[in-house]
Amino acid sequence: MSLLPELRYPTLTELVSSARALAAHRPGLCSLRQVGVSRAGRPLHLLSVGHARRAVLVVAGAHANEPTGGSTLVALAERVVHERELRDGRSWHFLLCADPDGASLHITPAPRSLHEYHLGFFRPAGPEQPEWSPAVLPPDRLPPETRALTRVIDELRPYLQVTLHGTDLGGSWVQLTKDIPGLAEPFAKSAAQLHIPVETGASDAAGWPASGPGVHVMPAPGRGMAYPSMPDDARHSTWYHAHRYGGLTAVVEVPMWASDLVDDPAPHPAPAAAMHRLARRLLRDGLEVEQVLTEALPRLEGVDGPLLRAARWALALVPGLAGDWVHTPPADTTMAYVGSVDAFARRLPLRAAAMLLRVLRESDDEATPRLEQLVATWSDAFAERFRARWVPLEHQIEHQSRTVVAAALHAQDGAA
Repeated sequence: MSLLPELRYPTLTELVSSARALAAHRPGLCSLRQVGVSRAGRPLHLLSVGHARRAVLVVAGAHANEPTGGSTLVALAERVVHERELRDGRSWHFLLCADPDGASLHITPAPRSLHEYHLGFFRPAGPEQPEWSPAVLPPDRLPPETRALTRVIDELRPYLQVTLHGTDLGGSWVQLTKDIPGLAEPFAKSAAQLHIPVETGASDAAGWPASGPGVHVMPAPGRGMAYPSMPDDARHSTWYHAHRYGGLTAVVEVPMWASDLVDDPAPHPAPAAAMHRLARRLLRDGLEVEQVLTEALPRLEGVDGPLLRAARWALALVPGLAGDWVHTPPADTTMAYVGSVDAFARRLPLRAAAMLLRVLRESDDEATPRLEQLVATWSDAFAERFRARWVPLEHQIEHQSRTVVAAALHAQDGAA
């Protein structure tokens, strides 16, 4: 449903090579070190630029299926090296990939379509996600990637942590754990210049206050969330770890494919009815994947792994989420919000189906053709419904980079 991307997303090996070359080129300014290992023994690398006490920490690769962040991180590091003013009063630190094990499983270096993107899809179950695991696990069970990330935060005490995220299809938005006054204007200007829609009603930030279009500020702890069934509360994630040192976290989201349907602020004519309809479709699609899984499980006896765990985790979210949409008033009543929920309702069962398909293919299971058809049909319907258009990779990188720089400048101004 889109043109072939002009560039491809680099592998983790290529990211590390780029960081190593930058550190070798400017050894007095840059350093690269290992700060931990993954569950599978893969190293976690931190690239540092500058020596000022006030620190910015930039994290890429927290979600394996959001590959833009690695490219942005390298571009940002090079920019910081070449622009002295960005180092005035601050040092920059770049965690190259928070989840190297996940990165090894998500395989879409240059997806030509949403269908191809999903054929290589992987996103871990919540307890296995480095940033989210503290929201669903007790402290003594946190994965080593999470412990490495929090150690880095404890060491650097950043006034700003930026975590680079992305969406497969939609628009760009920012989530803040505390407001950054002045950020909304450069964010909106960058998005407009690069023809990237601003997701003004992002379902990820349902019910949150906004300091500007697409810039959402997380509600204080203790306030109820729009989707009470969801097990992972962002306020218990590593995003809040910087608060103990007076810092904050900005989550910068950028789309791979854009849809102009997610930035329409007009009132929806019947938001509650639309939410009920989307809940019914979510339940129907989730049940269809669940049936394939149930039928295949006897044939998959002894099979376990991150793909199967992640598919089951996604399916387990479906009933509660559908109930939230039916039994609570809409958190927002705009066309943009209902559109974002529509995308969420398509995305969750599609991701479960895509990961289960990879498991079935590895086992040559008889249900593989049925699931192949589902993934292909749902991917194409998703792209068609939202009029997906590819965002050139250089635009994804540029917009994310500009937003990070603006956040670093305005957050420091606000803290001064």
